[in-house]
Amino acid sequence: MAGIGLEGLQPPGSTFKMVTLTGALAAHIATPRTVFPYASYATLDGVKLNNANGENCGGTLELAFAVSCNSVFTPLGVKLGAARLVAMAERFGFNHDPGVPGAAESTLPAASAIQGELDVGSTAIGQGEVLATPLQMASVAASIADDGRRPTPSFLPAKTSGSGVGVTSASVARTVRHLMIGVVRFGTGTAAAIPGVTVAGKTGTAELKTPCSPASEASRRESGESSKEPACQSSESEASNTDAWFAAFAPALHPRIVVCVLLVKDGAGGTTAAPVARQVLEAGLRAGV
Repeated sequence: MAGIGLEGLQPPGSTFKMVTLTGALAAHIATPRTVFPYASYATLDGVKLNNANGENCGGTLELAFAVSCNSVFTPLGVKLGAARLVAMAERFGFNHDPGVPGAAESTLPAASAIQGELDVGSTAIGQGEVLATPLQMASVAASIADDGRRPTPSFLPAKTSGSGVGVTSASVARTVRHLMIGVVRFGTGTAAAIPGVTVAGKTGTAELKTPCSPASEASRRESGESSKEPACQSSESEASNTDAWFAAFAPALHPRIVVCVLLVKDGAGGTTAAPVARQVLEAGLRAGV
């Protein structure tokens, strides 16, 4: 309950797709059955944003969320728009005091400061200038678990969170929960699966150093460098260049415990963070949390 869990501001990577997905569903931009083209990258502002390891993904929104498909979620974020994306993030608690002594405020820029498709698309997948603590991403997961109400965190075990802050409708929250179950059943978070228990979760692999940014792309163009090659080459294969995240709750249909794991500079979320989350969930459920 101290240190990086409360104060460690890091790019949340694809765990932020919980926010983007909620925003897209609430705005009726897409449904779980909406089909997207298969691709290995998305082009925003003339820049190619590659999927992790250059994988080809697409299909239904449900599948794209399960496998954490950037080529679906970056343009989905653009379609949602900066204003609605930032508003949804703020309802989840970004840019607000978390209400716990010593906890840092998780932030993202104001909508007016997120300029262009590349900037919006990067924000939608938890990159760009998005920074979050594990407490914040646990709060996002808890809000989904609690039918769209953001609980008030407290160090006091006996303190109830009350009705919470409204984030989204119960129906949208239940849909996001269903898609988070898919992440653990057949997506990037299978390492968090617990026999006999339904787990809902979302992986994140956040790049710490990336050549992909609006500023670097503008500079590259001004210098006259060729734009034939992708400007945004994913470096997720370098474990030391990525934070591993996993946010989850269980049992998914009647949640009792929510967990967020952040392992700094430790590879992919599904590989390193998800197994740790499973251990914490198992321990909590055994203890009767």
